[in-house]
Amino acid sequence: MSIAETIAPHLPYLRRYARSLTGSQQSGDNYVAAVLEALITDSSVFDKSLSPRAALYRAFTKVWNSIAVNRAPEEPQTAEKSLPERRIESITPLPRQAFLLVSVEGFTTAEAAQILDVTPAHITELLQMAGAEIAEQLSADVLIIEDEPLIAMDLEALVVDIGHRVQGVARTHKEAVAEVEKKAPSLVLADIHLADGSSGLEAVNEILENISIPVIFITSFPERLLTGTKPEPVFLITKPFEPAVVKAMISQSLFFGLRSSKAGQRAA
Repeated sequence: MSIAETIAPHLPYLRRYARSLTGSQQSGDNYVAAVLEALITDSSVFDKSLSPRAALYRAFTKVWNSIAVNRAPEEPQTAEKSLPERRIESITPLPRQAFLLVSVEGFTTAEAAQILDVTPAHITELLQMAGAEIAEQLSADVLIIEDEPLIAMDLEALVVDIGHRVQGVARTHKEAVAEVEKKAPSLVLADIHLADGSSGLEAVNEILENISIPVIFITSFPERLLTGTKPEPVFLITKPFEPAVVKAMISQSLFFGLRSSKAGQRAA
């Protein structure tokens, strides 16, 4: 099997990781494209001693860390920046990578160590550093757009558990827009399909016409929104979700303080 065939199933998830690191679809996808070009130029970049997915992420890491700015700490936050941009102090680069690899991408500590070319003990230290920095974040108002009561309750509990406030829970497009009209949230957690048959994507797009806030979409089929062929959401959570993934995505989206890209189409 060729390298292209081997890595194809893992590319949607590498795009998710790249977008989480950069905070934008375009920038993240550009890095993924650079990795693919590197693999074409020199196939030895793909470490066949690792699992295909870990080897792909390791190749990405080499490209990412080859650019000095990606290894440098973020500039200090200033009072002039917007509220979402001041939600969290910058997670330093290497802890951020370890945090996303383990908490969002689901790699084990040992696999993350292989990807970042460090020891498992160092990964543990990096995760502790990331956790300490995230714990310093300011409290945010979160709007949940979810029509399944049990899932909504789980999301509410997770939001509160990491020190944020639930502004409200909307079950339909109309309810979501009404909640935002009452008060602009700091973050939106949105399911794709809502109770009245409407689309969470459409609700979010209407909301983003008036305010600019980070959005995390929840879907059972993330690969359908990570094709790289059209404007797509930056932050995605896959159903069924792990609590650690939700917490990680909330912190990461507030870190960037960016609005989600408009998907432009309903997700299946």
